[in-house]
Amino acid sequence: MNRQHAWQKTVSVVFLVVAAVIYLLPLYWMITGSFKIQSDAMKMPPELFPKNPTLANYRELIWGGMPTLRWLANSFIVAAGITLGSVLTSAMAGYGFAKKRFPGSNALFWILLLTMTTPMQIRLVPLFVMVRKLNLANTYTGAIFPYVAFPFGVFLTRQFAYTIPNDLLAAAEVDGASEIATFTKVVLPLLKPALAAVGIFAFVQGWNQYMWQLVVLTRTEMLTLPVGVAKLVTSASGYNLGLAMAGATFAFLPMLLMFIFFQKYFVQGITMGALKG
Repeated sequence: MNRQHAWQKTVSVVFLVVAAVIYLLPLYWMITGSFKIQSDAMKMPPELFPKNPTLANYRELIWGGMPTLRWLANSFIVAAGITLGSVLTSAMAGYGFAKKRFPGSNALFWILLLTMTTPMQIRLVPLFVMVRKLNLANTYTGAIFPYVAFPFGVFLTRQFAYTIPNDLLAAAEVDGASEIATFTKVVLPLLKPALAAVGIFAFVQGWNQYMWQLVVLTRTEMLTLPVGVAKLVTSASGYNLGLAMAGATFAFLPMLLMFIFFQKYFVQGITMGALKG
């Protein structure tokens, strides 16, 4: 039995190592490619490690005459706005769906979930028309507004809110707490792990959003980093692969740092919502 257990453990470890290598290989290729000049980046067979590493791509990216740092700031503003809006709406809607009963609540919740299956291409035209009529094109509000409602965040928060004891809410009501006081002083502290997970998902979604930002933001100074880098690396002289890798690495670092700092809450929010929901 011990030999069989040891064999199974070995197979599991080998499988996990192989899977990790497969998943990390594109990341490794992106980072090493950012230190290659165009000729080395396009070599066949490709170089696994840059033989002539250079920072030229990063110098061109940051000091090449384009407002890359402004694009970085725009991305932070848009992603932060989407994150704050998503956390707020998910907390209120998730708590309401979990603990409040009203006519049509189940139907409304399922309609909300169905929106998760709707491709962005279907919503693109009506959203753009709405934003243009509100004069929100080329504004931070126009880039943020369509994403402050986060259906997956509502679902995750709802599952987590089910774990809040009804007796606790009843005790707050008996003590004379208003609905707002109960929500802010009792419910929100208990929802912190779930909301942290929602915040990470929302930040990644806002940071990586490309199609909507490409449509609604057209002025160069208003572009976000993914859109700006995509336009920067494509020129009349062709596609600069090394510069593209540098831009992708530059845009990837904030997400990596956020996950590293908040991974504890991320894992806790996902597992507790799944096990107790």
